[in-house]
Amino acid sequence: MDRLASFGNDPFDKPPCRGCSSYLTEPYIKCAECGPSPFLLCLQCFTRGFEYKKHQSDHKYEIMTSDFPVLEPGWTAQEEMALLEAVMDCGFGNWQDVAYQMRTKTKEECESHYMKNFINNPLFSSTLLSLRKTKDSRFAEGAIPFKPTDDPPRPTFDSVLSRDMAGYMPARADFMEEFDNYAEWDLKDIDFVDDDSDILRALKLAVVDIYHSRLKERQRRKKIIRDHGLINLRKFQMLERCYPKEVQELYDVMRRFARVVGPTEHDKFIESHTRAKVYDRVKRMREEERRKRTMLCDVLQYIQDGRACQQWLSKQAAIDAGITPAVTTITVSGRRSAPPLNLTGLPGTEKLNEREKELCQVVRLVPGAYLEYKQALLNECRRQGGLRLAQARALIKIDVNKTRKIYDFLIKEGYITKA
Repeated sequence: MDRLASFGNDPFDKPPCRGCSSYLTEPYIKCAECGPSPFLLCLQCFTRGFEYKKHQSDHKYEIMTSDFPVLEPGWTAQEEMALLEAVMDCGFGNWQDVAYQMRTKTKEECESHYMKNFINNPLFSSTLLSLRKTKDSRFAEGAIPFKPTDDPPRPTFDSVLSRDMAGYMPARADFMEEFDNYAEWDLKDIDFVDDDSDILRALKLAVVDIYHSRLKERQRRKKIIRDHGLINLRKFQMLERCYPKEVQELYDVMRRFARVVGPTEHDKFIESHTRAKVYDRVKRMREEERRKRTMLCDVLQYIQDGRACQQWLSKQAAIDAGITPAVTTITVSGRRSAPPLNLTGLPGTEKLNEREKELCQVVRLVPGAYLEYKQALLNECRRQGGLRLAQARALIKIDVNKTRKIYDFLIKEGYITKA
């Protein structure tokens, strides 16, 4: 079976014959069963039945040749590849040099065949167009997009706008002077020749690797500048002035860390600090309101007389309205116990048994706080081997009477033991 050769026209590009080590010329033989590296033989070694290691003379084989037409009669596959290589070497339009490099076709034949099959061919044009669109979409972020009707700004050299843009050329998405601008100078005199020693060749390769690392650093800096919008300096400074002075100072300090995070993450980090003071102020207001509600609950809890409580509320309402309240004497007629606490809907209630629910209702303690106090007393009892009432009061900073009731309840239920 004839197959198109996978190597170039130059015989030195092909591996040598495995039998006689000579350079291969078409047609030649490729073993279809040996691999993965190709086992190639010239026609002379193939006709002699050359065998080597696992290769046997009765293996299936392929005839490798490019001497057959592909696009139109009169042009072999080898000539098609030679035409493409000549156009790449000499440039599109230099048909005289292309024909001279091919040596088998005239200038007119090269031009007409190339224009017919590679430029005006619908199959190739659609394929090249799709490849171009894919490439453009892949590198779309490399340049600042402009509308087709817009003319990209082209500041004159050394103008104020050019200096503000750090010599950036939007039409080319490039800078007039690159970072590490003279990195290519180290490569201009390097030439790889066949008689280089191993040390000299390794040294040249090391210089090329260093150059590649410098190019990567150049691209990394370009990406940071583009992603964070640092090209338009004035616009960037106007955005900074929108922040308070202390945030601007933070922005200057944290700017060096912009290289390790994206622009969105960096801006979120800065803006979160602008809202830190607002959060602190709201937090203080919330805590103040909580203290007021707690104080009011305590007043309502310990003023047992209904008439005295009503007089106190009337007085507070008058003070809030800016009216001087009438002087009244609040008298406590008697002492009554507070009503049991309603546990409906409180977090942690489902974790209590019936006796613990009754304790929380009588002591007026929310289930979450009771569970926390209970766990603290259990841990201390296990650690000490017993627990005294004084130790329990030192652990639980609440009303001593409530602590006594919790302590007695846990002793009675067998959760803890006395020391």
